[in-house]
Amino acid sequence: METQEDHSKVGSVRSEVVDIDDKRGEFVKEEKTPILMYGRLLNLASSVLSEKELMHDSSTMWEEPYKQASAWKPCADKTSTLHQGKHSGSTGFILVSANGGLNQQRVAVCNAVVMASLLNATLVIPKFLYSNVWKDPSQFGDIYQEEYFMNLLKDEVNILKELPYNLQSVDIEAIGGLITDADISKEATPIEFIETVLPLLRRNGLVHFLGFGNRLGFDPLPFELQRLRCKCNFHALKFVAKIQEVGSLLVRRLRKYDFALGQIDRQLLGNFIPNNPSKQQQASTSQTKYLALHLRFEIDMVAYSLCEFGGGENERKELQAYRENHFPLLIERLKKTKLVSPADLRKFGRCPLTPEEAALVLSGLGFRRGTYIYLAGSHVYGGKSRMQPFASLYPNLVTKEHLLTPLELAPFRNFSSQLAALDFVVCATADVFAMTDSGSQLSSLVSGYRVYHGGGHAPTLRPNKKRLSAILSENGTIGWRRFEERVRKMIKEDQRVRARVFGRSIYRQPRSPECMCKAT
Repeated sequence: METQEDHSKVGSVRSEVVDIDDKRGEFVKEEKTPILMYGRLLNLASSVLSEKELMHDSSTMWEEPYKQASAWKPCADKTSTLHQGKHSGSTGFILVSANGGLNQQRVAVCNAVVMASLLNATLVIPKFLYSNVWKDPSQFGDIYQEEYFMNLLKDEVNILKELPYNLQSVDIEAIGGLITDADISKEATPIEFIETVLPLLRRNGLVHFLGFGNRLGFDPLPFELQRLRCKCNFHALKFVAKIQEVGSLLVRRLRKYDFALGQIDRQLLGNFIPNNPSKQQQASTSQTKYLALHLRFEIDMVAYSLCEFGGGENERKELQAYRENHFPLLIERLKKTKLVSPADLRKFGRCPLTPEEAALVLSGLGFRRGTYIYLAGSHVYGGKSRMQPFASLYPNLVTKEHLLTPLELAPFRNFSSQLAALDFVVCATADVFAMTDSGSQLSSLVSGYRVYHGGGHAPTLRPNKKRLSAILSENGTIGWRRFEERVRKMIKEDQRVRARVFGRSIYRQPRSPECMCKAT
């Protein structure tokens, strides 16, 4: 149990105007000239937030706006009788070496489970490839509970920790059993796996998928296999105790409350957060709400976008140099194609949102200056010059580096996937989750997890960048009330309760008969 000193840790850092250094991902106090793109709107937002400080919090964004959200209930954990006993005559063994970071690998694991079931094969727990980008040697068992994973899926898929000893020395490439991403179409159908992979399995008894990024499409897929995909993602992948324990510290310090508030807490934090407070604790303990923000404004994303962000000639030169160093194929392609102007890219909604734009959205939605905001994600390009406008509106901004002591954080240093797992926990359990890029894997997986386990009480804020660009283009003339109306309409329309559309990610949109049951 935490002490009062633990709870006060979060308060001790919130009084500072903070920022993230783009090289170290830590808050620093370097003095740089802030970069402002929407000075007039920022001043209006600051005035409105100051006026509201002593008023009752009237924001409706802490709750789901549509009651239909609670009509959908989790039901992917059911075991289908169609699968029971199916793997008794296995066609062979499947090895998977998944690339990418934590969230890409999570998707690969569940796709591998479905593929093994489809081919009636035995799956060896996937390996995670070491990447020069992520630089994390973590393997499956460092992040997820292996025994739990295997036991929960044992009636549908045969899963082993390692290959049988007699197969461990087989040269898989020499026997023609190595399958790379070049051998399988992106978003491939089940038929392609049956026609391409099954003959190799039957001939060699063993195949190895190297990479396995987005190789299995979402549709068409048989009902039971789609349900298995959901069961894997939403039930079978539980973080190890080390991540659950420190994740619970983060959540409890943000909330100043020591007990589970719902199914998401119980799923992600396990036994490290009690289910029910005593009557005395219920009466004496008040919960603090917090918003988690996944802010995507890393230099690689910013440079690749070809947009401009108000930093003038110095910014243009810096981003061009970065492109030439890191994206040579992009540079060659640009020489052969007609360039779209930075202004048009922004107009079309193709530019990453800046911290300043994210802060304006939150203020337009009515979040008060004192709102506690947990910042997830990688390093923010531009450091303090970028974060200062955000921090000027919302000073109660923290990361895991602030909420944890150096000793608590030490076991996670140099393990980017495990650090990302902590972000996943805090974002998924937040009262509100906000994103700036709907295309990111973390945002997609977290938002889907909140839909599935949130019971209709876990709102997600997803700005439409094209519509937001049109609103912000009126920075010089638009009144604050009109700005609020348009921003709230934009967000609320995205929050409408819809069933998953054919072909869309079931990890992000689990409201589908294969994954969730709808009350009638």
